[in-house]
Amino acid sequence: MKPFRLDGQVAVITGGGSGLGLAIARCLAAAGARPILLGRREDALRRAAHEIGNAGYLVHDVTNTEQSAAVVERITSQQGPISILVNNAGNHLKRPALETTDEEFASLVQTHLCGAFALTRACAAGMVDRHSGSILFTASMAALFGVPLVAAYSAAKAAYLGLVRALATELSPHGVRVNAIAPGWIDSPMMRKALNGDPARSERILARTPMRRFGEPDDIGWAAVYLCSEAARFVTGAVLPVDGGMSIGF
Repeated sequence: MKPFRLDGQVAVITGGGSGLGLAIARCLAAAGARPILLGRREDALRRAAHEIGNAGYLVHDVTNTEQSAAVVERITSQQGPISILVNNAGNHLKRPALETTDEEFASLVQTHLCGAFALTRACAAGMVDRHSGSILFTASMAALFGVPLVAAYSAAKAAYLGLVRALATELSPHGVRVNAIAPGWIDSPMMRKALNGDPARSERILARTPMRRFGEPDDIGWAAVYLCSEAARFVTGAVLPVDGGMSIGF
């Protein structure tokens, strides 16, 4: 009778110490989940967990993919089975494609794609055994249409969508749903970094956004609550734009 509640569920959120990851964790906690925040900076994780209240944290760099299974085992032994995984950790690079080095390109792919896949593989094994679970990826508008100066970021986020669809077809028969949110331009440290010193770009974004404003982090958080809850029990392999209409704007 409470389809949006997540009471008692352990939710792992990568990049959970700030920005969209923190907002997602905060909203999941408000719906009753127990968030476990993963990230590289312990000070940020500690502050975020304190802000949320009912949250734990663990320092983990998702690019260390060989540690993914151990991280999942540690969380499971201390907190219980993981019901929700939110792959949100990421880095950003604003640079012309012809000036982007192989190392920079590989860094974004390793963080967004390889890190998310390794942690998903580790979490999904238990979810399949229990025939229950929800895996969520934070995609981007850059996965839906061309955005200049972010070729490496766009490639990594577009790869997310192929991974979501493939995983959904493999895991959903076992009761594990896999979905993605594609945030529009949400007021966050990453957005401010991307738009820093480029007011013309900000104007272009707002001009093609029907709602004529940037989003708030909790707009992504509440969308995550929906996709991870029983309210979305027949939703898998979906990509939900949360963008003020930008992806359909002109």
